Amino acid sequence: MEQQQWRTLSGRIISTSIEEEIETALLREKEMGYALKVCIGTDSQVKSRQTDFATVIVVLRKGRGGFMYICNDSTTQKMSVKQRMLTEVAKSIEVAYSLCNIFSRYSVDMEVHADINTNPSFKSNDALKEAMGYIMGMGFAFKAKPDAFASSCCADKVV
Repeated sequence: MEQQQWRTLSGRIISTSIEEEIETALLREKEMGYALKVCIGTDSQVKSRQTDFATVIVVLRKGRGGFMYICNDSTTQKMSVKQRMLTEVAKSIEVAYSLCNIFSRYSVDMEVHADINTNPSFKSNDALKEAMGYIMGMGFAFKAKPDAFASSCCADKVV
């Protein structure tokens, strides 16, 4: 995966690779006795001529809160709503793929969340079938709105 700048919600910059940071965090949390689950999602916002993206890795301590890592980037490429939704999914899959061996090694369940509405009256719904096929075809668990909190709530707050 290309070198991206990751940070925590508090703003601490991750100085190692995200793979190394996640592995360290999983070890620490498992040693403390937490049952863990990870959700990965991306959201975007169009601002004038620029589209901003935020990808998040949300680590949940089952019944005990959680924490997340954030990576922001942007593009000036013009995109349709469907293209933007599928770009969000591609960014999430890239991160999930780079980390899935670590999650397997530590027996941590992982889901990829897509900020796509399941209601056909919303424009983002045009990308639902492709997104679901893309995510599940890669072997990942898939969630869409209203269950896709990593993208629709967490990433939405930091885009």
